[in-house]
Amino acid sequence: MDASRLFVAISARALASAAETLTLAQLRALVVLDTCGPVRLTALAATLGVNPSTALRMAERLTAVGLVDRRANPANRREVLLSLTGAGGDLVTTVLARRRAEIRTLVERLPAEERAALVPALRALTAAAGEMAVEADPVTPTAADVV
Repeated sequence: MDASRLFVAISARALASAAETLTLAQLRALVVLDTCGPVRLTALAATLGVNPSTALRMAERLTAVGLVDRRANPANRREVLLSLTGAGGDLVTTVLARRRAEIRTLVERLPAEERAALVPALRALTAAAGEMAVEADPVTPTAADVV
């Protein structure tokens, strides 16, 4: 449980240093959009494990601050597709780079033998969780982001 708190704290610090007004849940949504490309609102809600109304409010907030673009799905005009704006993509890149840098700094503090065991274990954990293991269909993601 301590490791879980550590990774949440690292993510929160990385986010706070880049965007003081965003929540971790909003960052998670941005990472899903960054990884999947345009997605339906209902698919984003399912991926995040939230109600569609919650995903809609989140998308509206992210659209209002210029991080997400909403448009009608050309295949079905009743559906909304969400995608990152350039600013949204830049923010995701910045936050994830800061998070990786902080984790790298912590790992480098470990003795060589512990580091040698930890790095493969973290890679295996990331692969098992799928740091954004999402089906190839960008309109219907099926796995949750682990941020």
